[in-house]
Amino acid sequence: MYAKKISVFIASSMVCSALLFTACKKDSTATDSDVESAQDNALAESSFNDVTTITDQAAYSGSVNMRVAGSSSADKEDGSLGSGCATVSVDTLSNPHIITVDFGTTNCLCNDGRYRRGKIIASFTGRYKDAGTIISISFSNYFVNNNQLTGTKKITNNGPNAAGNLVYTIEVNGSVIKANGAGTATWVSTRQREWIAGASTPLVLSDDVYSITGTASGTTAGGKSYTINITKALVRKMSCRWFESGVLDVTPQGKPTRTLDYGATGCDANATVTILGHTFPIVLN
Repeated sequence: MYAKKISVFIASSMVCSALLFTACKKDSTATDSDVESAQDNALAESSFNDVTTITDQAAYSGSVNMRVAGSSSADKEDGSLGSGCATVSVDTLSNPHIITVDFGTTNCLCNDGRYRRGKIIASFTGRYKDAGTIISISFSNYFVNNNQLTGTKKITNNGPNAAGNLVYTIEVNGSVIKANGAGTATWVSTRQREWIAGASTPLVLSDDVYSITGTASGTTAGGKSYTINITKALVRKMSCRWFESGVLDVTPQGKPTRTLDYGATGCDANATVTILGHTFPIVLN
C-alpha cells in the first residue's frame, strides 16, 4: 500500500501555548503578556500535524487509531492504540491513489480526547520512501473540537542527502476557523525534515528521529501577524512528546522576538525563553 509511513514530527507545539512571557527593560519593568501568536501557532501546528498522524494510520491498517500516551510515562507518544471512530476508503484505481478518512457528519470522540467530524483526503503519487513522491492532503468540512481546518498540506520526498538520509519538504497553507465565531487564524509553513534515524524499521514509529529546519508565518484570529524561524535544527524523537533540542525565534507583530531554546537535556518539558536579553525557564505543555 502507498504511504507506508507518514510519521508525525510535531505532536507537541513549537511554542508554549499558555505562557506569559515577561521582559525587563532598562530602567523599568514591563510585562509582555501577548500570547495570542503563540496560542494560534500552537493550535495550527497541532491540528495540521494530527492530520498527518491520522493519514499515516489509515495507510498502515485501513483504520484510524488515534495514539494516546501510555500510562507508564506521560512523556511517551508510542502508547496504546484504539478507536473505531472513522471509516477509511482507499481508491487504488485513481492516479494518484486516494485515501479518504471520514469521521462522519457529527462529532466523534477520539482516544486523544478530541472531537472530530468531516473528511481528510490524501493523494499519493508513490510510496512514502520513494524519491519524488508527493503526498497532498486536503479537507472536506473537517472539524477538530469544532474548529474547522481548511487549506492544504503537501509532503515531498526529495530523496537522500549526502549523509544518505531521506529529506522531505513539508508545506502547509491553511487556516483554522475557530469555534463559536472566535475568528480565523491563518498559518503558512515550509519545513525541511531529515529522517536521521529509524528509516530501516518502517513499521516502528517510536525509533524514528527527525531533524527539522525552516520557517512559518501566520495571522492570529485577532488579525495580528507573526513569524517563526528555526535558527538551530529542532531534533524530535518520535518516542518523546517534545523536541529534545533546537532553537527558534517567534516574532509577533509589534513585539520583541522571543527566542525559544529546547536545551539539550533529553526528553523533558524544560526549555527557556529569551526576550530582550533576559532568559526565563519555562515548562512546555
